[in-house]
Amino acid sequence: MLQTAVFSPSPEALQLNHNHNRRIFSWGRGSVGVNSSTSNTWRQSLFVSAKPVLEDGVLSVNGKEVLTKVPENVVVTPLTNSSAFVGATSETATSRHVFKLGVIRDVRLLSLFRFKLWWMIPRVGNTGSDIPVETQMLLLQAKEGPDFNALKEAAPYILFLPVLDGEFRSSLQGNSSNELEFCVESGDPAIVTSQSPRAVFVNCGNHPFDLLKESMKILEKHFGTFSLRESKQMPGMLDWFGWCTWDAFYQGVNPQGIREGLKSLSQGGTPAKFLIIDDGWQDTSNEFQIEGEPFVEGSQFGGRLNSIQENNKFRTTTNKEAESETPSGLKEFVSEIKGNFGLKYVYVWHALLGYWGGLLPNALGTKKYNPKLRYPVQSPGNLANMRDLAMDCMEKYGVGAIDPAKVYQFYDDLHGYLVSQDVDGVKVDVQNILETISTGLGGRVSLTRQFQQALEKSIATHFHDNSIICCMGQSTDSIYHSKKSAITRASDDYYPENPTTQTLHVAAVAFNSIFLGEVVVPDWDMFYSRHDAAEFHAAARAVGGCGVYVSDKPGQHDFEILKRLVLPDGSILRARYPGRPSRDCLFVDPVMDGKSLLKIWNLNKCNGVVGIFNCQGAGKWPCVENIVEVKASAAELSGQVSPADIEYFEEVSGKHWTGDCAVYSFTKGCLSRLPKDKSFEVTLKLLQCDVFTVSPIKVYKQEIEFAAIGLLNMYNSGGAVEAIDCFGDESSCEIHIKGRGGAGSFGAYSSLKPKACSVNSIEEEEFEFRGEDNLLTVTIPPRTSCWNIILCY
Repeated sequence: MLQTAVFSPSPEALQLNHNHNRRIFSWGRGSVGVNSSTSNTWRQSLFVSAKPVLEDGVLSVNGKEVLTKVPENVVVTPLTNSSAFVGATSETATSRHVFKLGVIRDVRLLSLFRFKLWWMIPRVGNTGSDIPVETQMLLLQAKEGPDFNALKEAAPYILFLPVLDGEFRSSLQGNSSNELEFCVESGDPAIVTSQSPRAVFVNCGNHPFDLLKESMKILEKHFGTFSLRESKQMPGMLDWFGWCTWDAFYQGVNPQGIREGLKSLSQGGTPAKFLIIDDGWQDTSNEFQIEGEPFVEGSQFGGRLNSIQENNKFRTTTNKEAESETPSGLKEFVSEIKGNFGLKYVYVWHALLGYWGGLLPNALGTKKYNPKLRYPVQSPGNLANMRDLAMDCMEKYGVGAIDPAKVYQFYDDLHGYLVSQDVDGVKVDVQNILETISTGLGGRVSLTRQFQQALEKSIATHFHDNSIICCMGQSTDSIYHSKKSAITRASDDYYPENPTTQTLHVAAVAFNSIFLGEVVVPDWDMFYSRHDAAEFHAAARAVGGCGVYVSDKPGQHDFEILKRLVLPDGSILRARYPGRPSRDCLFVDPVMDGKSLLKIWNLNKCNGVVGIFNCQGAGKWPCVENIVEVKASAAELSGQVSPADIEYFEEVSGKHWTGDCAVYSFTKGCLSRLPKDKSFEVTLKLLQCDVFTVSPIKVYKQEIEFAAIGLLNMYNSGGAVEAIDCFGDESSCEIHIKGRGGAGSFGAYSSLKPKACSVNSIEEEEFEFRGEDNLLTVTIPPRTSCWNIILCY
C-alpha cells in the first residue's frame, strides 16, 4: 500500500464539526449562523480548522491568498481538517446555475476540462481566465508573491473537484475577470434548485499525488457511489498483448481479416492474447446511408441496432450457403480463433445504447426494450468548447434511447447472448450520451446512475473477470458512478492519419491519469506499430501501467518495436500504477510552450521507470488561442531527469539502500550511477523519447553494491524483475534474481564482478561485466518464460 499523507480528521476536529450547529463565527462582514436545514454549514467563516481560511471575502491556504472577492452567497461545509465542500445559494430556482467563487491570480494551475462532450485535455495557466469551461479537476499552487519566479517548491497544492450534489452535476470555469465560477445543472428543466451547497470539493496538501489520492478516498467514503481503482477487480486482459480491429478495418471488419491479423502477429513472435472486435460486427440498419450511393460523412452515427445478434458477416444465412471464410455464427468463429491462435480473451464493442443511434424502434429484436427516438441537447458548457462530428450527427438523426426501466433487461440479454457465444468481455462506448437525453428522464445524474448500475450488474452477472472497457465516458456523471468498472479510455481517439495529434494523445493521457487514475486504470487506446510515431506511443504505453494493444492492418507490423513491449508468450511488462507526469511537469505545457519536455513516472515491483518525451512542435491543443510557434525541423529540447521524478520510490528502495540509483537508458544502452537527488540532462528532437529504468543500489553481504535493471531489450526493463534476495555468510554471497520473459539480456549494476553465474540451475552460465560502468549482463535462454539468476560473489 502507498504511504500517503494523513488528511483524516482528528477526534478534536470531528467534535468541532459536530458542534458547528451550536456555534457562531464572526469574521469581518458580520456573524452568520448555521442554516438549520444544512448541517455543518456556515458562510464567510472559518474554513476547515486553521489551514484553509475564508475571512473578509478571501480564501487563504497556509497564509497564501487563493481566492479573493468571494461573494456573500458562497457556502462552505467542512469535511476533514484540510478539506471542505464549497457551494452557493440563489434567490431563484432553475435547472442550471453559474455561481462565482472568487478571483484567482498569481498561481500555477492545471485544469482538466472536457474540450468535447466525450473527452478531457489539460490546460495550464496563472489566473482565473485560464480555466476553461467544463473543467472537472483544478489543481493549483499558490505563489509566494507577485513575482512568478518566487514560487518555492514547498508551497501547498490546492485541489478543486466539482462533484455531484444531489441530482446536479457541477463543473468549474473561469471568466475574463479572473473569477473562478462553478456551474451546476440537472440536464432536465423540470429538476430545479436554488442552492447547491456541496458542489465543489476543496482540499490542500504538500504532495500533489497524495492530495489526489486522499481527496478521492474522502469522496468515495462520503458519496458511496464510486470505488477507487485499488479496490477494484482488474480484468486479466490488462497483462496480455492485444489487437483491436478498429483502425485496421473500421466498420468493414470481417472474419477473414481478423484471421489474417492474428496470424501475422503470431508468426512475427508477438502473439495477440486478447482481441477487441470493434464496431462492425453488430446487426444494424441505417436509413441515412442508402446502399449503393456515395458515402455520406457522419451517416454512420445514424445507424441503429436491429437485434443483439451478430450480422451476416459473422454467420451464414439460408440465402448464403456456407462459404469457406464465413463461420456459421459468432460462437463458431470465436472458438475457432481461440483454438488456432491461443487467444485468452475476446471482447466485442457496443455502445451504451446498443449502437451509435441507439436501438431501432419497433424492430422485432428491440421493441421489448421500449426504445423511443430522442434528439440529444448539449449543455451550454459543451457548446462553448469544441463541436464533435458524432454528436452533431446524433443531434441531427436522433438516438433510439432504451427505456430506463428496461435497461438492465437489455444488458442482461445482450451480455448473456455474448457469453453463450464464448465472448469474454465488452468495450462499452458512447457513454456520455446520457447527459444529452435526460430531459423527462430524471436528469443527467439520475439517468447515468441508473444505466451505470444496470451495466455493472450485468457485467458482474455474466463476465466474472470484470471484463469491461469503458469509453467516451469522461464526464464526472460517469466517473463518480464507477463502482466496479476498472478500465476507462483516457483520451480522444488515436488518429493514425493525423500527424498533429500524436503528441497530444500521449500528453493528454498522462495528465488525465492524474484524476482518472484514482478511479480506474486509464486506457491509452490502440496504436499502429508501423508508423512515424510508433516508438513514441509504444514507450508511453510501456510506462503507462496500462493494457497494450495495437490496431495494425494484417501484415503491417514493426516487430522490432513490438518485441520491446511484448514477451514471446504474449504477456507484457505492465508497471504498477497509472503513468502520470512528474511533479515538475504538472504546471507546464509539454505540447505548446516550446521549451518543456514531458516526463511520465511509474513503479515496478523492484524499481522505478521514467519516460521522457518531446511533444513540442507537432500539433496544438484544441480551444487554445495563444500559440507558441515551434518549428518541427528545429525542435530539439533539453530537460533534466532525476530519480526524484519517481514518486513513492521508498516502496522499492527498502532496506540497505545506499541512496544512489542505477539509471539505465533504453535508447543509449548506457548505465550510470546517480544520487537520488541529482539529475542529468536529456536532449530530444521532436517525437523522440527515452525510457530510463531507475533501480535502487543496495548493499548486500561482503559490501557488494547491486541493483537489478531487468531485460535490457524491453522498454520497461525493470518490469521483468519479480524479486531480489541475498544469501550467504562472511565468506560468500549469493544474489538471487527472479524474473520473467525469455530470449533477452538481463542487466544489472554490480560493484564487483561475480565469480560465477547460473540461470534456472544451469551452472556456469556465461555473463559479461563492463568495468567502466559496472554493467553486468546475462543472456536469458530462448523459450524461457520465468527465470532465476544466481550470482555468486
